[in-house]
Amino acid sequence: MEKLKPAIESKNISLALAQKMLEAALVKGEELGMPFSIAIVDRVGNIKAFSAMDGAPVLSLDIAQNKAFSAATYNRATHEWYDRLKDDPPLLHGIVHTPRLVIFGGGYPIKIDNELIGGVGVSGGHYSHDMQVCQAALEVLNTLE
Repeated sequence: MEKLKPAIESKNISLALAQKMLEAALVKGEELGMPFSIAIVDRVGNIKAFSAMDGAPVLSLDIAQNKAFSAATYNRATHEWYDRLKDDPPLLHGIVHTPRLVIFGGGYPIKIDNELIGGVGVSGGHYSHDMQVCQAALEVLNTLE
């Protein structure tokens, strides 16, 4: 009989990394000339860092947080959901009963060594712009040793 482990060790995003990712996203937002809301969450969806640029649409605050939550808790980029759901009517129409799940672009899981440590979500522009801002935040991971 296999011995049971009393706990499973898991990693989580640090505040320092979350803040660096937030800063990179803000720079990209300024570069695009659009006001975004940007959320970084830990692996279970709790906010680690958040900012709403001056002029960000009010609705974007919750949407950014929900995109980050969706990406972290499902370990899937939000833009991947639509293709998975579009040809499955029961899921497509039932998904509206999952209030925090976002199924369009602008949310990505944050991983180090392929291990989930958090999520990033951005809202304020077209979802393609939101995705660009997320990518700028994720590029910070390439600078880690």
